[in-house]
Amino acid sequence: MTTEKSGADILIETLSDLGVEVVFGYPGGAVLPIYDAIFKQDRIKHILVRHEQAATHAAEGYARATGKPGVVLVTSGPGATNAVTGITDALMDSIPMVVITGQVPTALIGTDAFQEADTVGITRHCSKHNYLVKDPARLEPTIREAFYIATSGRPGPVVIDIPKDVQVATARRGENAPISHKTYRPQTEPDMVSIERAVDMLAAAERPIFYTGGGIINSGPEASRLLRQLADVTGAPVTSTLMGLGAFPASDDKWLGMLGMHGTYEANLAMNQADLIIALGARFDDRVTGRLDAFSPNSAKIHVDIDRSSINKNVRVDLPIVADVGSAMRAMLDTWHLRHHPKPDLSEWWSRIHGWRQVGCLEFQESDPQTIMPQRAIRALWEATRDQSPIITTEVGQHQMWAAQHFHFDDPNKWLTSGGLGTMGYGLPAAIGAQLGNPDRLVIDIAGEASIQMNIQELATATQYRLPVKIFILNNEYMGMVRQWQELTYQSRYSESYSDALPDFVKLAEAYGWKGIRIETRDQLDAGIAEMLAYDGPVVVDCRVAKLANCFPMIPSGAAHTEMLLQSAEVSGEMDDEAKALV
Repeated sequence: MTTEKSGADILIETLSDLGVEVVFGYPGGAVLPIYDAIFKQDRIKHILVRHEQAATHAAEGYARATGKPGVVLVTSGPGATNAVTGITDALMDSIPMVVITGQVPTALIGTDAFQEADTVGITRHCSKHNYLVKDPARLEPTIREAFYIATSGRPGPVVIDIPKDVQVATARRGENAPISHKTYRPQTEPDMVSIERAVDMLAAAERPIFYTGGGIINSGPEASRLLRQLADVTGAPVTSTLMGLGAFPASDDKWLGMLGMHGTYEANLAMNQADLIIALGARFDDRVTGRLDAFSPNSAKIHVDIDRSSINKNVRVDLPIVADVGSAMRAMLDTWHLRHHPKPDLSEWWSRIHGWRQVGCLEFQESDPQTIMPQRAIRALWEATRDQSPIITTEVGQHQMWAAQHFHFDDPNKWLTSGGLGTMGYGLPAAIGAQLGNPDRLVIDIAGEASIQMNIQELATATQYRLPVKIFILNNEYMGMVRQWQELTYQSRYSESYSDALPDFVKLAEAYGWKGIRIETRDQLDAGIAEMLAYDGPVVVDCRVAKLANCFPMIPSGAAHTEMLLQSAEVSGEMDDEAKALV
């Protein structure tokens, strides 16, 4: 006879059966039965963070660096609400994550009980799906279903809210049924008629471009390999969104760099002048398109995406293909070879692209021989670590864009950043999660002095679990992106964007048991980076950079790709109200 087990034990055993090795969480009264179940087993390692938001970002970092779903455990009320930012971040960036939240006992739901919050209601619109489990017998099938939903189709976060009495009540475990859902069946294989049409359009195009996004990385390493093959057989240039960096090697001559608001001149001009855009796992978001009525006006557009709702949401396309992007690219390659298409002659197109490249849009001026320009710091960091192929996380702001522009990625799953939500405080906990999933790899959080303070308490988490994470702070004493927009949009009225009471980051690092290094002049840069890399534990580097440096190139809000501001541009000014609303 099958022995009945508590809901908490069923939860932990089911997670173990699903291959979960790490759970990021923070205990509280409404999840004490689950924490007791964790204490009595040794299959799953629990990582105690210092804030629930950090638990979600750490789970995101773990998921993105390993390809496995991240798992979070938090208590009811403030524990669940603190996790909402990370849940929303994972939804926006399509990160597979399962978040388990405690809830007050079933009989107290709706009574404004201590630490009660309507977690299902709160997370309904920021999760891919959510559950309130009121029967311990439903726990195992619900957990299995949640993992299926989180990892299939367009990945995303799933929330499971479990009342405390359900954690204590007993039930029999069911059979290990396959992970599935009754009605959710994402379309992964493409329509072959559409594939054939796409291949013919690609073969006939004179100015094609592959516009790639994070969907390629989410599809798995094979999708990145297929993208490289597709670019090789067609000879077409490749650009990428912020989330797609690393899917195509930056060292390849066909790589144009990132596109969009802080993308390269050549990528944005090529998108504008193309006669065919093949969008692969990207969603035409506003930071990429600029002014919609001026976005690539003379191109035909093919859009491959596993999420049907993303197609024609922002930009009307000529050929939609609903499928897993890896499956679609494999079908395109097979069809290309079956039809014996020769490699197109794109020499005229490449000649134009080479002309745009000559602009040197990522070059920057260094007038003071000792002042460290932030671009110089990122390039020095990349040069010092390129042979180690590190995992790079970032916070959000100017430093994030400089890292995207000047740190070059040849492989997927090495660039972890908050794209859709733009969450300050993401980088440090994401680095912790990535390091746990890749204990032997170099992991560096490129940070700003403002963003790093959003989850600075997670220094203690890295210390506790002996994680050799490195934090490289570009310290310009400003909320740099806010200041840049104020310079551009509000005639340099720097309202509350200067950080007037910064901590001593070296002393702060030492207080948490980290090594602290300060770099103040350009002649200290290479030695400071070398010292950071040589230390076998966690390090905080406070790199003092030019305070008023701006991030170029840049497409101002409401502008077209052809209206980019380059490095020499004078940006101080006042925008009209419509443009201000788009910042």
